[in-house]
Formats: sequence, C-alpha cells, structure tokens
Amino acid sequence: MGKLDGKIAWVTGAGSGIGEAAALALAEEGATVILTGRRREPLEDVARRIGDRAHVQPADLTVSAQVQKVGDYIRKTFNRLDILINNAGVNILERHWANLTPEGIDTLVHGNLSSALYCITVALPFMRAQQDGLIIHTASMAGRFIGGLSGPIYVAAKHGIVAMSHGLNMEECVNGIRSTVFLPGEVATPILDKRPNPVSAEERARMVQPADCGDLIRYIATMPKHVVINEVHLSPTWNRSYVAALRSKL
Repeated sequence: MGKLDGKIAWVTGAGSGIGEAAALALAEEGATVILTGRRREPLEDVARRIGDRAHVQPADLTVSAQVQKVGDYIRKTFNRLDILINNAGVNILERHWANLTPEGIDTLVHGNLSSALYCITVALPFMRAQQDGLIIHTASMAGRFIGGLSGPIYVAAKHGIVAMSHGLNMEECVNGIRSTVFLPGEVATPILDKRPNPVSAEERARMVQPADCGDLIRYIATMPKHVVINEVHLSPTWNRSYVAALRSKL
C-alpha cells in the first residue's frame, strides 16, 4: 500500500526532467497520474514505465483552451484532483536585454507564469469541492534571488510563481488547500541545453538530479493535510556560484 493510493495527480512538463521524476515518484507511491506536456511521445514513454495508472493528455499549457480541455478530461474520467505538480517551464537562448525580442518575452512569460496560472484555475474547483488539495509549483532559485544567469524575464516570471504560491495559501487555506513553491538550484535537466554557454557532463553530474527533485516532491505530497511546506530550496552541494565566489578571492 502506498501513501498516495487513490489519489489523482496531474503533472505538467511530465515528459522529461523534474516533471518526469515527479510523475514516477508519485506513481511509485500509489497515485494515478495525468501526464501533460507539448509532445506526446515523451509522455507515452513515461506512461509505459508507470503502467495502467498513467494517463497521457498532451497540451500546450500557454493556450488556456487546451488547459481547460485537460481539466474537462480529469472531470469526466475521475471527477477529482488531489495533487497538481505545476512544473512546466521554459527558457531561451536570447534571454538578456541586449537581444530580447517581444516574441521571446511572450515565450518566457506565458511558458513560466501564465501556463501555471491557467492550471491553477482548473485545479481549484476540484480542490475546493473536496476541501482538500495540494499544489506544488516548480519555480527556481531565480524566483527568490536576482541574478544574471537565467535572464531578467525568466527571473521576473519565477518571482511571480513564488508570489502566486504564497497568495494561494493566504486565500485557500480555509478550503484545505496547500501550496508549496519549490526552488531548485541547478538541476541536470534538458533546459540546460538552452544555456548560452554549454554545460559539461562533469558539471551536470555535480548538480541536483531530477530523481532528487522527485523524491522531495513525493515527500511533500505525503505530508498530512494539517501542515503545508510553504517554500523549499534544494541546491547542489558543489554550488557553482559559491565556488566561483571563493575562487575570485584567491
């Protein structure tokens, strides 16, 4: 018996990285998982590894109508939603002010903030009716600390995710709904391929791994209803920003 037996979890960005690891961890704990991302093939691969308790629902989460369509599927198929892993996100190569375009700004804002908000509008009616529910948002250390690496619009969007999560707890605590914002440091996921400067395999091996994030998300999801982990950071021990600062003093 798993601690999440009978629970319905919707995982966005589930085809790779943190979303994939979260889906696998929640399923191992007994949850039924709805897997959403833009591309069907990676979702199908994750679903095959999970088995019968995985349901693939591809969608472009920057399009509100497609998000609502997934919500309609969840209502028709399960008529409940216990956990939302609000994980989908994106970055681009042309991320700094010197080469940002309006199209790039739209990609970053809609891919990291609007999409998360759309998913919340689907989840809240289920959770309010149940008087119970958990939402875990993947933000980033960039959502709490301002730095130059991720680019200013990504940083702004992730700060918005942090504010959004705390605002949910302020308003929805009376409905038994808990919101956790997860702020990982560098994680060895495919988003690193969008860095202007390549990241070596050796550097990736020292970073937080997706499975580490999946284990943490599973732990949060199995906490009792009367408590909420409002915000949690997870960083690599070999923190490259710390190491760079130490070396600059030599």
